[in-house]
Amino acid sequence: MELSISPKKIPSEVKNFVLSQYFGDGLRITFGVVFPSLLLAQFDLLKIGISISLGAVCASIADAPGPITHRRNAMFLTIGLVTIISLLTSLCSVSVYLLGGLIVVLSFLFSMFYVYGNRAASVGVAALLVMILGIDDIRPLNEILFYSLYILLGGLWYAALSLSLYRIMPYRLATLSLAESVMEIAIFMRIKAGFYKENMDYDENYKKLIEAQITVNEKIDAVREQLFKSQKIVRENTQEGRFLLVIFVDMVDLYEQIMSTFYNYQKLHKQFDHTGILKDFEYVLNLLAEQIEDISESLKDGSKPDSNLLLARKLQTLKESIDALSTQQEASFSTIGLQALRNIEVNIENIFLRIKKINGYFKAKELEKLSRNDLKTTAFTSHQAYTLEVFLENLNLKSENFRHALRVSGMMLIGFIIAQSTHLLHSNWILLTIMVIMKPAYSLTKERNLDRLIGTIAGALIGMIILNFVTDNRWLFGILLFCMLGTYSFQRKTYLVSVVFMTPFILILFEFLGMGSRALLIERVYDTAIGGGLAFVGSYVLLPHWEHEKLKNTLIEMLEANLAYYHQVSQMYFGEDYQRIPYKIVRKEVFVRSANLASGFQRMFSEPKNKQKNINEIHKFSVLNHLLSSYVATLALYSREHFEELTEFDNLEEIAQNTENMLKEAIKIIEKSDFVDNERIYILKHKNTNAQDEESKVLIPEQFMNIQKVAYDICKISERIKL
Repeated sequence: MELSISPKKIPSEVKNFVLSQYFGDGLRITFGVVFPSLLLAQFDLLKIGISISLGAVCASIADAPGPITHRRNAMFLTIGLVTIISLLTSLCSVSVYLLGGLIVVLSFLFSMFYVYGNRAASVGVAALLVMILGIDDIRPLNEILFYSLYILLGGLWYAALSLSLYRIMPYRLATLSLAESVMEIAIFMRIKAGFYKENMDYDENYKKLIEAQITVNEKIDAVREQLFKSQKIVRENTQEGRFLLVIFVDMVDLYEQIMSTFYNYQKLHKQFDHTGILKDFEYVLNLLAEQIEDISESLKDGSKPDSNLLLARKLQTLKESIDALSTQQEASFSTIGLQALRNIEVNIENIFLRIKKINGYFKAKELEKLSRNDLKTTAFTSHQAYTLEVFLENLNLKSENFRHALRVSGMMLIGFIIAQSTHLLHSNWILLTIMVIMKPAYSLTKERNLDRLIGTIAGALIGMIILNFVTDNRWLFGILLFCMLGTYSFQRKTYLVSVVFMTPFILILFEFLGMGSRALLIERVYDTAIGGGLAFVGSYVLLPHWEHEKLKNTLIEMLEANLAYYHQVSQMYFGEDYQRIPYKIVRKEVFVRSANLASGFQRMFSEPKNKQKNINEIHKFSVLNHLLSSYVATLALYSREHFEELTEFDNLEEIAQNTENMLKEAIKIIEKSDFVDNERIYILKHKNTNAQDEESKVLIPEQFMNIQKVAYDICKISERIKL
């Protein structure tokens, strides 16, 4: 069955990108960087304008999406640091030894900023950038002071621009971040729909699912930070703030519902492929994904999402098809298989109702009828400690950030020595490449290295074609602005594309400055290759960090999160009431830990083969934990949304306790504890004493048994993991 989508619904990649926060960031940074140089060039002060633009670039690096207080504080800290570093670098340029010492010290210091999180790390990157660009720039003392002053002015100019735009559009960035997360949930939904396709490659689709899960969790975390840490959104009594909060809360619930639709797809296909009903499931799930995409687009452009009238009819047809299958006398469909189909249909219906509820928020906002959300947002956000104690605690070889800082400072020193020895005109590009490429994890360094090299070569070829065929300076300036916009728009989205735009932008810029852009082509490629080579060798040889070294903690944290999640949900069946805040906190932890485990596995997969310890077992462990989370999510939905009343069951509480015991034993096994009790690792059978005359009496015990079986399998696979 082909998925029919009206022309209005065909997603426009260009429109989506232009309305995204990435393009908005690109526009803001491009204007903030170009304007000072363009203005001062009119007064023959281009050199001063470029120095001011450099200050603006440095401030923009710390201006990553997030709560406005974090952005503001990071920008002003960056401005102060780059002003001081530019002064120090210029003063040390008189001596190659002083300069070498400064490079080592500052490279180590600012690489250690990773201990304070990604935003602090970006402050360190800005400080290292201004240091590298100041190397060999020997000036008289009075010019040194003015150079630092110009960088200060450039940083203040950009900060003023960014903060002013926030004052004008205080909700815009949060809205775009929310729209991006909604779009990723739609992609996740489409991948889930793929499991119902005939002749599906399950392993390949599961790999896509895990990658999408990582992205969704990253986006949800970013939106959570942006919304819950913004006083204007959380505390102020505005319809716009309420609108963003209620949509986000319901979108996270929707994501949980989508996650819970995880079954043994091979068995479903074996039983029902010839009936065609699985194709109907795939079709309906894609229609629902289209509705979620429409919500994302509506958030971006301010419109209202349309409801697909076909969906309600399709859901009714699905119900009738399942009923028809259950009455076929000649077919030998198992009760569990038919029950799984009903379960999937009910969950799809719940997803449909959730989407309708979210669509209703757009109308309620227009009518100003949104009520205040009473969610205690502080319980869902983490707080980074910016203390000297955190820094000092990481000054040991057990800290991956400490080892990363040593690698960076060591490779920067070697790069500086090579740069000074070659006497190339722009040999500080070697240091710039090392700084940009080297990351704490080997896999990230490897990925960045390839992106940088491929992007530089491709961009250099594009740049030379442009310079050979475009001679009009007005056209060249237009292309320069376009390449700048591309560079800054893609720098946080796709690094490879950003580098492809960056290289012609630099070549055209040097052509305007009369510094021989064509002669720079080979030199830039050489410098990129040398810097990339040093970064790669440093990551592999100099105190390398391999993923298996910290994966044990990741596995334990995943088990602890799933154990807490299961305990919270199972107790709803044994007398405890649903508690909204504790439930959402443990659910959030499962999402975060699942993404951490998946990311760790992906990074290990990119490492050399001899460093991929127990990779097959860890993959199986990851699959089982994803299955466990999905089953628990389904159990939670049964309690909260599916069944109005819960029947009492014989020995289900014993089964729940046995499952928790096995998860605790799995933690001990991973820890290599001496107190593992193998006698607690067994499957307890369910006593079927009740008549199976109600749907709940079949589905709920089945789900408890499924979870117990997965917990048992996790124990067994844990025994094979040697870390």
